[in-house]
Amino acid sequence: MARIRVLVVDDSVVIRKLVSDLLSADPGIEVVGTAVNGRAGLQKIALLKPDLVTMDIEMPELNGIETVRELRASGNRVPVIMFSTLTERGAVATLDALAAGASDYVPKPANVGSIGRSMEQVREALIPRIKSLVPRIDTRTVPTGAVAPVAPAAPVSLRDPAQPPVNGYKLLVIGTSTGGPEALGSVLAGLPRLPVPTAVVQHMPPVFTQQFAARLDRQLVHAVSEAVDGQVLRPGSVCIAPGDFHLKVVAEGRDLVARLDQEPPENYCRPAVDVLFRSAAAVAGPAVLSVILTGMGSDGCRGARTIVERGGSLIAQNQATSVVWGMPGAVTTAGLAERVLPLSEIPAEITRRIGHQAGQLPVGPSAMSAGGAR
Repeated sequence: MARIRVLVVDDSVVIRKLVSDLLSADPGIEVVGTAVNGRAGLQKIALLKPDLVTMDIEMPELNGIETVRELRASGNRVPVIMFSTLTERGAVATLDALAAGASDYVPKPANVGSIGRSMEQVREALIPRIKSLVPRIDTRTVPTGAVAPVAPAAPVSLRDPAQPPVNGYKLLVIGTSTGGPEALGSVLAGLPRLPVPTAVVQHMPPVFTQQFAARLDRQLVHAVSEAVDGQVLRPGSVCIAPGDFHLKVVAEGRDLVARLDQEPPENYCRPAVDVLFRSAAAVAGPAVLSVILTGMGSDGCRGARTIVERGGSLIAQNQATSVVWGMPGAVTTAGLAERVLPLSEIPAEITRRIGHQAGQLPVGPSAMSAGGAR
């Protein structure tokens, strides 16, 4: 099996050496070169044609965000993993890089007092992402980041596609990971303001989820926020699980309420999609519509099974449009999804099931007050 060819782009000679060494220690990865900034990185990408690039964000001459933007503008779809800092500024820059076309990100090693442990953390985060973004086992898999030029196939029907419940859906829950920020933004942008609340788990660290929610809130007609413990989930609102906290939906009186906790991670994740989905099944049963978007691993599969067993519904993103088809692939292979759709068709399917319900909220500027409140 051919090794995955990686280019390391970073202005720090120390980081270039450390990252190159930890990647080269893996028998499935070959570091084919390094570059000191984005401009040199673009030249090396054209020359070496790597399978994947790791890239710093802050670099002289051409920073990581500008480099990704130029790379994508040229039509090059090579997967790019950004190194980011776990700060508010780092979160904003990382979200900018993802919006520009980066595939994923990992925290940059910063604890020089314990460089061995720092690099071990980077190795644990980076190598699985590289192997998910550049699969080598199944040659039929569409390479991550590649544009799929094939004509859209008919939607796969694994369970009999259900009609909306007689009394209507009460809750929309969405789970996603790698590639999720752009995928989730695309889905929400295509939806009207729904007559039910939406709860989301996007695998992200603390600070990042707050910045991600704030960005979506500025961009969309939906009221998007990072979930707060005890928050009542209102129709038309979208709440996103905070980094390092599980999000559950519970019933308190006639309200659906967000509850946060720091119980042990599931699937190595906190927040975990499984936790959210199980709570949704418990509180709303057949009145839950769930969606699994692009993501690494299988988080959400067990929770999705619980939703389906209680009569709820599941939509999964298809392989051709997923950055990584781990999470949606797991529920598809398990036969849990009623529809497996390209990303562009998921908003219409959600709207078909939920948007028709009596009391649908208005769409667009007319739904906003003069002060901009939802």
